[in-house]
Amino acid sequence: MKNDFGCIEVKMKQIPFLRRILDLIVQESHSEFGAVLLLGRKGYIMAQDSRQHSQSEVRNLRFDVVRQAFEQENPVVWSSECANSHSIVVCLPLFAEGNPIGGIYLARGNGMKMYSNLDIELLASFSLPICHILRKNTDKGRYFGEPRANQSSFVGKSRVFSRLIKFVDRVKDSDIPVFVSGESGTGKELIARLIHKKGRGQTGKFVAINCGAIPDQLLESELFGYLRGAFTGAVRDRPGLIEEANRGTFFLDEIGDLSPPLQAKLLRVLQEKEIRRIGENRTRLIDVRFISATNKNIEDEVVKGHFREDLYYRLKIVSIHIPPLRERREDVLCILNHLVERYCREMGRQRVYFSPKALQLLLNYAWPGNVRELQNEIQKCLLLCGEDNLIKEDHLSSKILGQREKASSSSLDYFCAKAEFEKKFLNEALTRSNYNRTKTAEEIGLSRQGLFKLMKKHGILDD
Repeated sequence: MKNDFGCIEVKMKQIPFLRRILDLIVQESHSEFGAVLLLGRKGYIMAQDSRQHSQSEVRNLRFDVVRQAFEQENPVVWSSECANSHSIVVCLPLFAEGNPIGGIYLARGNGMKMYSNLDIELLASFSLPICHILRKNTDKGRYFGEPRANQSSFVGKSRVFSRLIKFVDRVKDSDIPVFVSGESGTGKELIARLIHKKGRGQTGKFVAINCGAIPDQLLESELFGYLRGAFTGAVRDRPGLIEEANRGTFFLDEIGDLSPPLQAKLLRVLQEKEIRRIGENRTRLIDVRFISATNKNIEDEVVKGHFREDLYYRLKIVSIHIPPLRERREDVLCILNHLVERYCREMGRQRVYFSPKALQLLLNYAWPGNVRELQNEIQKCLLLCGEDNLIKEDHLSSKILGQREKASSSSLDYFCAKAEFEKKFLNEALTRSNYNRTKTAEEIGLSRQGLFKLMKKHGILDD
């Protein structure tokens, strides 16, 4: 099937079926135009509804809206006061092997109503058969990237995220202990697992323990192991977790909760590279990469005498701090989409979408519980939406919905609302272009000097 945008290889017998689906969608949504698109280097129209459409109407397709839906991996609704054939548009992205490959596109003329959640639910309900046709009949080389199942669980696109990935690449092949700090739920264990997975120790085990979750009496035997008869209940020899991580990585979470006696024993392990099981006379050499983490201010713990200074220097030879989500908001969308895809795959259900309003509320929320809170919210939403393929505002937690009232009351001041919009718009545009001023200025229709003035006005730095 050929058109002005290129050519796509698809079995011709499937085109009438796609058109019948589009005719039904257009009719039920009271639209004036409908199409199934595949987004790659160019925009490809795989099929459009059977009404007669002029060439100019086809040329007026808002491919910028399609690309935005592709990037957000969620439906996008757009409107304009311009009197053309695509004044009101909605695009719902389609997925294959966990990756977005195109979208269902609907358009209404000027003066008609905005697309609602009911319209988006309609699109979502038809996404499965249309996706099946795309997956079955399009060239797999047009899929974008590897299936998500093969990608890391640590995702993002912010400059902070890029620095974290560069840090991982620098330390992955070294034996030097790594210290990870950050608030609870920021993903400290994910960083540790990524270092292990990408580094030389990937052939060995990754063993993790939470130092604050196990009583001291048990923690020592868990760490170092024991011989049979060493204490009551020791009915057999058992290697410790450190020994189990030999030639691999041992992750000590919440290291700040480790008791002073165990701190002394851990220090000896780090210094001598050997362990001794409880009740044993001989030592055993180990080859283990140690990564430790805490949400406490470990320097304060050292000053207070709660944490050994010599152990602190042994563990913190190289360190990385993971900022909370509220300081790297650009990563929230990536994490959200990753979690939705992951949980839908685990539950064996079709990909679920967020309504534009629900998505905006999620992106604006501060996430004091960080990634862990985001995980819980997504799981709850998937449960509450039931068989529906659209998560709406009503499915969100009350603390997230509380932003609506807060936002509506604070937006009564027109000038404050305008300034807030300008700052957010600039930050998003700069992020898309990786802080390339020239590219950003061209994209949003400003001169480079005009862009610089706005950045200066809103205190946006790009260094």
